[in-house]
Amino acid sequence: MTERYLGVVGVAEALGVTRHAVHKWRTRYPDGSDHPFPEPDVEVDGAPGWRADRLDEIARWRAGLPGRGAGGGRPTAARQEYFKAAMARGLDRDEAARALAAFAVEFPEMNEPELCAWLIEKFRR
Repeated sequence: MTERYLGVVGVAEALGVTRHAVHKWRTRYPDGSDHPFPEPDVEVDGAPGWRADRLDEIARWRAGLPGRGAGGGRPTAARQEYFKAAMARGLDRDEAARALAAFAVEFPEMNEPELCAWLIEKFRR
């Protein structure tokens, strides 16, 4: 059975950021720093990989970033609409973000705007 891991692109998509942001975090917050980025579970030809079940850990790490970037910036329009719909259904922002990250792992063929639209449609049913 093939083991599947999230690379930098998969982590970035699940968190709604660019791959450049994930690369930057790994560089700025290495092991031994005050807020080290979670170490990968595997490395293949120099490329890191994390188990999908560690997305919550990585999201919590991101939420704990010090300084101006702690909030991760303004969400995309699709993400804002999704958060609004999720909160109308009783989810708080953290629950909605975790759910979005989980669905991003479950449906890697969908980009974030597609996933947000799909989830909003599911909320309406």
